[in-house]
This record gives sequence, C-alpha cells and structure tokens, in this order.
Amino acid sequence: MLWVLYSLLSAFSLATADAFTKKVPDVDDSILMSARFLYATPLALLLLFFVSMPKLDMSFWLISLLFIPLEALLQVLYVKAIRISPLSLVVPLMSLTPVFLVFTSFIMLGELPSIMGFFGILVVVAGAYILNFKDFGKGILEPFKAILKERGCVYMLIAAFLASITTNVGKILIQKSSPLFFSIVYLPLFAMVFLIIAFFTSKKKIVQLKSNFKGLFPIGLFFGLMVIFHSFAIRLVIVPYMMSIKRTGSIFSVLYGWLLFKEKNIMGRVIGTVIMLIGAALIILF
Repeated sequence: MLWVLYSLLSAFSLATADAFTKKVPDVDDSILMSARFLYATPLALLLLFFVSMPKLDMSFWLISLLFIPLEALLQVLYVKAIRISPLSLVVPLMSLTPVFLVFTSFIMLGELPSIMGFFGILVVVAGAYILNFKDFGKGILEPFKAILKERGCVYMLIAAFLASITTNVGKILIQKSSPLFFSIVYLPLFAMVFLIIAFFTSKKKIVQLKSNFKGLFPIGLFFGLMVIFHSFAIRLVIVPYMMSIKRTGSIFSVLYGWLLFKEKNIMGRVIGTVIMLIGAALIILF
C-alpha cells in the first residue's frame, strides 16, 4: 500500500502549493506558471546525487516529443480556464480526469480497474465534484450546461481529457527510466518551456520572479515534491487508482481554505469530503 502514501503525499504537496499560490500578491499568470517549475528545479538538481543515469532507448525520446507539447498545452488551458471563467464552473470539470483515465489507461497501458475499483473511482469523482462546486443555487449540472456558453469550461474539459493522456504517457516515461530521473528531467524542462512563454507574453513582468521570490519559492518547492511523490506512486499501481486517491487532495484544499483564508460554507463541503473518503476506501480495500 506504499502507493497510497505516495499518492496522499502528492495530493498534500499540490494542495500546499496551491495554498501558497493564493497567498501570493498580484502576479501575472505566465510568471506564476514559470515559478512553479523554475523554483522546483533546485530540488530536481539535488536529486542528481541520488540517481544513476538509466539506459534510455530511442522510444523514450520519441515519447517525450509527444509528452512535452501535450503537457504544456494542458497547463496553459488550465490557467486560461480559471482566468476567464468562474472557479465554481470550471474546477469541478477537472474531476472527470479519473473517469477518462479508465478508458485511456486501458487503451495506452492495458490497465483496467476491478468492478469495485471502478465504482470507487466514480464515488471519488462525485465527491470531488461536490467538494469543489460552490454555487448550488444554479444547480449541480451548471458546469456542464456552461460548456455551451463558457469558453473557460471548454478549455477545462479539454484539459481534463489531456490530463488522462499525459498521465499515462508520463507513466510510460517513468517505466522506461525511473521516478527520480523523470522528475529531474520534467521540472527543469518545463521551467524552460514556461520561461520562454513568459518572455513573449509577459516580458515586462518577468522581474516578478525575483521581486516575489519569498512568495513564489514555496510554490515551486511543494510543486516539485508533488511531482516526485506522483512519479513514485504511479509506478506502483494502475493510473486510474492513483489519480483518484490524488484527487482527495481537494480535502486538503478545503482545510487550507478554512484555516488560512477563513472561507465560509466549509460545513457544506463535508458531504463531498465523506463521499471522497468512501470512494478512496473502496479503491484501497477492494
């Protein structure tokens, strides 16, 4: 069950990175995206002392060429979605990724959950959806209805599907190398990718990376830890299970919102939390 611990640590690290993200003052989106990878890079470089160079075949590099643009597009669409549309509409749509993974993981990796495991995935997704959904007055199906009129919802739906592909591709790369080696390559590589994007889209604001160092560095640190724990977990279990447990990170986000940002209506999210825990128990125990 070591994969459960790694998955939960990955979820906690991501929620912590997001909490620090919310505490940062007005910073340009592209700068924020760059910081997540740039300030995680020192952690990746430290790992060089603990990993040996794996033997990489040509398929590793060919698959990497597929992974890089898809992962970059996923990150860009995610940021665009939360920037142009209400969070209560777009965030719940990311909960669909584990469902997409049931199909994409079977096609790409030959992985298929048990009947009880599949039911657990659906329960976790339902809990995550309820946990993240804020405006119940408009109806719980509002994010899906908004797809027809909200561009951000379209972006997020595409991002959720892309995540179901990049997660599988990432696992293939990890299997062909190692979790630590993947983390060492992934973080600096995308730091460069998003620094280039930031240079062309926010050239005048690139100085924010330095002036907001104290606020941005913890984001990169915990984002880097998330990537490392994610890499270890995903190698030990089928992808839909791992991502479903990682989705329980929404519970940590709710706790941060309550304790650090004094967000209201926390008790209304207890139902979503309980549902997610039930789903997680079904996956872990069966």
